Amino acid sequence: MFEIILLAMVAAFLGLRLYSVLGRRAEHEEESVPQRPETGENTMPPAAQPPKSVPAAPARVVQMDGMMPAVERGIREIAQADGKFDLPAFMEGAKGAYEMVLEAFWEGDRETLRDLCDDDVYAGFDAAISAREDAGQTLDNSLVRIEETRIHSASLDGKLARIAVLFVADIAAVTRDKDDNVIAGSLDDAVESRDVWTFSRNVAARDPNWVLDETDEG
Repeated sequence: MFEIILLAMVAAFLGLRLYSVLGRRAEHEEESVPQRPETGENTMPPAAQPPKSVPAAPARVVQMDGMMPAVERGIREIAQADGKFDLPAFMEGAKGAYEMVLEAFWEGDRETLRDLCDDDVYAGFDAAISAREDAGQTLDNSLVRIEETRIHSASLDGKLARIAVLFVADIAAVTRDKDDNVIAGSLDDAVESRDVWTFSRNVAARDPNWVLDETDEG
């Protein structure tokens, strides 16, 4: 149903990195609407769309002003290749996807992860979830707020558009064992998390959705 963009990544390495990095992160941005990054107006899954009388929250990063020249050039190339590309809609969708992916990973929701990630990123999440399940551990994480979102890089390689977004968020995280005892973390102390997530899309494809094809620390 969703476009799959293969990325040359080693799944085992990614799984370990996701477990160590995302395993201690959580997000619930205040007044945010979970959504999938798209190029047009309809940036949310149909079931999550609000009534038409309720406007979507404006994106925080909507202007080209202040961008590094290489980033601005990449955005312009993507916009020229895809006439329907809309930067504010993309940024709002990216924020929603960030929240949805993190929550799905913490809750072990493989179906949501399968929809939003490419094959290799999904494989890493799946491996980390399986390792957590085998250890009898659960994550009790909470996204306090997303403090900042901005484009980290942008490029167009042939028909493949890739946009990396920096997310700066406050996250509280707790790991519990099979008896529900806290073995790591605290929900009382939120920690700043800096993530750079890269979303990709074939601009020639009919499907307007972008997929998460790489995660890294900022």
